[in-house]
Amino acid sequence: MGVATHTTVRYVMDTRASQFTLQVFAGGVLSAFGHSPTIAIRDYSGEAQVNPTDLAQSSLKVTIKAESLAVRDDISDKDRREIESVMRQEILETSTYSEIVYDCSNFAATAAGEGQYVVMLNGELSMHGITRSQVVRARVTAGEDVLRAFGTFTILQTDYDLKLASVAGGALKVKDELKFSFNLLARKKQ
Repeated sequence: MGVATHTTVRYVMDTRASQFTLQVFAGGVLSAFGHSPTIAIRDYSGEAQVNPTDLAQSSLKVTIKAESLAVRDDISDKDRREIESVMRQEILETSTYSEIVYDCSNFAATAAGEGQYVVMLNGELSMHGITRSQVVRARVTAGEDVLRAFGTFTILQTDYDLKLASVAGGALKVKDELKFSFNLLARKKQ
């Protein structure tokens, strides 16, 4: 009798049915009056290769177009243009570093109910020419043809040699920590 083998199942992110944001925190003397903008990540793609019999043998790759980051908050057009210009040109330097990539092939998963898992991803985040280990914890719900993952993770801008922006003569500064939030839907592909 032969042993049954399971192939990897490929899932591709449906970015129209997903949300991916970045929270920036204000600091400095005027931080009480400052704005901590939420940045929408608008252009990204992702693919997961899932081994249903051994989740540890799965992989994930997410690629973000750095130029696509845009202020989501309700602020004046002038402020939006200024923040986005500084973010793209001075901080992310998108003309040189066009992509942000998370690549992971080290998974640990714990069942949390029928079709629900707590997943610990231990991958590498590449941004601004620097690659560092990045742990991401997510709750994953698996349906017949879809996966939904949601969670948050934080990074320090200085770990990626990103300039900490300031305005108002330095009285309003951006804190080092950035918080990413995601609610991603991926669909099974043949």
